[in-house]
Amino acid sequence: MSEPLNILFIGDIVGLNGLAMVTKFLKSLIEKHEAEAVIVNGENIYDGKALTKKHAEELFAAGAHIITTGNHIWERWDARPLLREERRILRPLNYPRENGGSGYAIFKTAKGTKVGVLNIQGRVFLPPIDDPFKTAEWAVQNILEETPNILVDMHAEASAEKQAMGFFLDGKVSAVLGTHTHVQTADERILPNGTAFITDVGMTGPYDSCVGLRTDIAIKRFMLGTPHKYETATGDLKIAGVILKVDRETGHAHSIERIIFPEFERTSAPVTAELPSAEPALINAE
Repeated sequence: MSEPLNILFIGDIVGLNGLAMVTKFLKSLIEKHEAEAVIVNGENIYDGKALTKKHAEELFAAGAHIITTGNHIWERWDARPLLREERRILRPLNYPRENGGSGYAIFKTAKGTKVGVLNIQGRVFLPPIDDPFKTAEWAVQNILEETPNILVDMHAEASAEKQAMGFFLDGKVSAVLGTHTHVQTADERILPNGTAFITDVGMTGPYDSCVGLRTDIAIKRFMLGTPHKYETATGDLKIAGVILKVDRETGHAHSIERIIFPEFERTSAPVTAELPSAEPALINAE
């Protein structure tokens, strides 16, 4: 068996502080996990909306090979020419092609292994764009002509839609990794036919927040039911992601491991409650 292909995927980077965490620690994470391929989701860097050329250059300099995005990439007009100019920055493939940009890319690692990355977006609670399943199927068929090592960033709101995509592509791609909801889930697993899956890889940025937003602003939004300016929080910065081990010959995943750096501090003992007695109550029928 050949040496496995280690792939590091970093979840949604929120704000300039989140970007600073990645540029400071990404190389050490690459070394620790011996990552040969590095993909990051950068759609929330600029005040929660998209990214600039400078931000992308910083991520590439830190060690990223591909930057994926999502629905927020369209909310800054200056990101659109960037998508057309830089093929290493992806946008969800199932937006109409007239928007420009690339939805998938293939690159070669330092060891000569080709890796394909596909960016796709769900439709539940998001814009009613093209069918992500048919679009993914078409793209995967094209990528398989060059490599079996394929990572899919499934940017979606609904957990069930992400899980459905995982099973739809099981055995055809190396991993289907959920992004967008910013909360790391504990359901990482290898699906029956060899595809690694997690519903959401989590957020890279301030955890003293409501999914990256300042908590006071988030509370106002929910209590008042009206828009309030987005302001990125700043406290308790962390990097979230996953590390994958993939058979570079077949593209099947050997393992998937969640990453939170630095780890959460456990400052108190778990809360416990006394369980009721397992003995059935006796009823006097007399």
